[in-house]
Amino acid sequence: MIDDLQVTFDDGLTIITGETGAGKSILLGGLSLILGKRADLSSIKDASRKCIIEATFNIANYNLVSFFEDEDLDYEIETIIRREILPSGKSRAFVNDSPVNLSVLANLGEHLIDIHSQHQTLELANNDFQFQIIDALANNSVNLQEYKKELKVYNSLIRTIAKLKEEKAEAIKEYDYNLFLLNELVEANLVSGELSELEDEYTALNNVEEIKGELQLSYQLLNDEQVGVLQAMTSLKNSLQKLSDLSNNYSELSNRLNSVFIELDDVFSEVEAAQDDIEANPARLEEVNAKLQKLHNLLLKHSFETVEELIELRDVLSQKVLATESIDSSISEKEIELQKAIVLLEKQALNIHNSRKKAIPVLVNQLKDILEKLGMPNANFEISVDLSDKFYVNGKDDLSFLFTANKGGEFKELKKAASGGELSRIMLAVKSILAKYIQLPTIMFDEIDTGVSGEISHKMGGIMQEMSRTMQVFTITHLPQIAAKGDAHYKVYKTDNANETVTHLMKLNTEERIVEIAQMLGGKETTTSAIAHAKQLLN
Repeated sequence: MIDDLQVTFDDGLTIITGETGAGKSILLGGLSLILGKRADLSSIKDASRKCIIEATFNIANYNLVSFFEDEDLDYEIETIIRREILPSGKSRAFVNDSPVNLSVLANLGEHLIDIHSQHQTLELANNDFQFQIIDALANNSVNLQEYKKELKVYNSLIRTIAKLKEEKAEAIKEYDYNLFLLNELVEANLVSGELSELEDEYTALNNVEEIKGELQLSYQLLNDEQVGVLQAMTSLKNSLQKLSDLSNNYSELSNRLNSVFIELDDVFSEVEAAQDDIEANPARLEEVNAKLQKLHNLLLKHSFETVEELIELRDVLSQKVLATESIDSSISEKEIELQKAIVLLEKQALNIHNSRKKAIPVLVNQLKDILEKLGMPNANFEISVDLSDKFYVNGKDDLSFLFTANKGGEFKELKKAASGGELSRIMLAVKSILAKYIQLPTIMFDEIDTGVSGEISHKMGGIMQEMSRTMQVFTITHLPQIAAKGDAHYKVYKTDNANETVTHLMKLNTEERIVEIAQMLGGKETTTSAIAHAKQLLN
């Protein structure tokens, strides 16, 4: 029903009134889209055109610089949020012209506007919200930050220890087998390159008699007095030396033969030495054969071809066995760290608990005072915190938040003990108390005054007025007593033409406010008494 609408709201208490069906809920719908609610094409007037909702917020007092940095957004004191709903049904969201997803928009929106309706009143029964109320009065912000920081450490250690124990359980299954394989490889005294050396030694030891015979024959051929090669070479050397002395033409031949003689004489010396060294060694042969057999069995067992591969496997198994044996040590270290973290957490949780206990009587007294003014003189709360044996996200406390509306009545949970109208008044009381202790975002009350009398609504309006001194407050109301309390007053109304109905939002001047409030008092036909009553309320 809104074709085009632009409005700038001021500080203080802003009143929005209008007949049922005029479109006040549409205004809330637009704000909800700004706050990250999913888009619904059925809400759009002309589905063939793009719909744009844009809002500007002054965020100077909300300490949101770190939020913008974390989300990689440009921080601007005057921050602009825009939603675009396309004819296709898809939507886009932007913060200071940077595209964002709806979760980011929703997180940001929580710091900017609190739209309070009957649905939000149910938050009162939520344990987390109840803790927020108490912690605000207890000034537990720093305590909770420290606790949550240490809780992360605690939870991380819990996860690490659990993972190590899982790894240990898995490792134990393979430990005995890995240790057996490792011992087998360690006992083999593996040395890189030894396989070929052992095979050569085995061949020599296994053929020692044949080698002896060949060495003896070589010795005889070289040194036999009758046909020995060395004897013949000596004669030849002497002959060529004489030729060289007679003519230089034979010097080269003599030198070459000398070189051959020297080499042959060296060969003879080595053959002679080898003869002395070679002897049968059955014990060593058996030892080498056993080592070779072990190596070949290991190679076959592990489907390897080289000793180097066996050495690599030995090192891997050694690491696995060592890791298994060291898990207990790692678990012990982490459990010591965990005990230290628990001591810190316990101390921080106790600080939070003690602060809450001191704050609870203050909260109860303030709530009772405000609710008495709101027509609930016998309202009473029974709030207690008891230390549990568990670490929660906000401490170790179990919270009991009970209420009774009647003197001598039984204390029960809020959702069971309070009616809708009573819950609304309790929520208003809570918000007004919170406004004194923490920086609340802009708050919009959607008909929180439903079902209350004129005198009570007057008191409710006074509370909203008090809240608006430190924050921006909106209230959508049907009650003239509340409407008269506003610093600014807007009227939502609709007009009809030949083809359509259109919703408008108009800021009322003083005379228009008098008429609007008079109509709220007495209906469309404004009487002199209604006008006088409206002026009295405004004054």
